[in-house]
Amino acid sequence: MVSDFEDDWHISTFSGGGGCVEAVHRGDAVLVRHSKDRTGARLSFTENEWDAFVLGVKQGEFDIVDRTA
Repeated sequence: MVSDFEDDWHISTFSGGGGCVEAVHRGDAVLVRHSKDRTGARLSFTENEWDAFVLGVKQGEFDIVDRTA
């Protein structure tokens, strides 16, 4: 399924032309897809789930820690 509103998708500001993610609000959901496979699989999150994820990213919850140091 391809969105009828392709211009509504927002690509990550960290993309730099590589494989990244795009997101769009659709009703009460946030959809996420791979920027290089726009007709492929999509993830769907409630707005609360998305807000929790974004907050976790901002707080460093998903930072990769060098455990060899």
